[in-house]
Amino acid sequence: MEIIDAVILGIIQGLTEFLPVSSSGHLEIGKAILGDNSLPKESLLFTVVLHFATALSTMVVFRKDILDLIKGALKFKWNDDLQFISKIALSMIPAALIGYTFESEFAELFGNNIKLVGFMLIITALLLYLADKAKSTDKKVSFSNALVIGFAQAIAMLPGISRSGATISTSVLLGNDKTKAARFSFLMVVPLIFGKIAKDVLSGNLTYDSESFAALSIGFIAAFVAGLFACTWMIALVKKSKLTYFAIYCIIVGVSAIIYASLN
Repeated sequence: MEIIDAVILGIIQGLTEFLPVSSSGHLEIGKAILGDNSLPKESLLFTVVLHFATALSTMVVFRKDILDLIKGALKFKWNDDLQFISKIALSMIPAALIGYTFESEFAELFGNNIKLVGFMLIITALLLYLADKAKSTDKKVSFSNALVIGFAQAIAMLPGISRSGATISTSVLLGNDKTKAARFSFLMVVPLIFGKIAKDVLSGNLTYDSESFAALSIGFIAAFVAGLFACTWMIALVKKSKLTYFAIYCIIVGVSAIIYASLN
């Protein structure tokens, strides 16, 4: 993999993991533009490295929250911290079950399926627009909300459906506070990413050679730095109800992707 390709894909992953524009959809578009030759056999390893970078950036941004949750859980009392962790665990169930059951079906949806990405980006735009128009509240995520948000995260496995966009929008449309919705959305993905990384590592399908080290390192750094920026920025944008701008962006990219796919 060329260094410039690693930088581009790393930045795409880092930004779009947190910004509500679909990281999977943008990576598919990026792959199509760069050409299949830019993603050889080490593609799976590169994807794992990028996801690891974005998971770490989330942990850095929310380091205080994570430490507080751990301290609270270690008190072994049914307090707010342990309840929050339980809600996170509950939210993981739909994506874990659906992802495991239909892994091959989802995999077939990737691979230059640009037209599907375009239509899914338009759906993402609609979700963002509706969420931006929702009234502000101070309600926190409930257990039933966590399960529904978990199903939204499972649906976001489709290329073009933004994970952060789907989960934050669903949470806000359920009447939750926008800042609390963003916090829950970003923290709920961390254990899921590490679980997916563990599965990929244990699968034995990862291939590595010393020539890939530079590209992997550059990609990791690009994704991590972009992730730090995007995660922090996204929290501020959700709080200020600025999701409509991303809805417009998703429509533009979605329509462009459909046109591109139709002409090629």
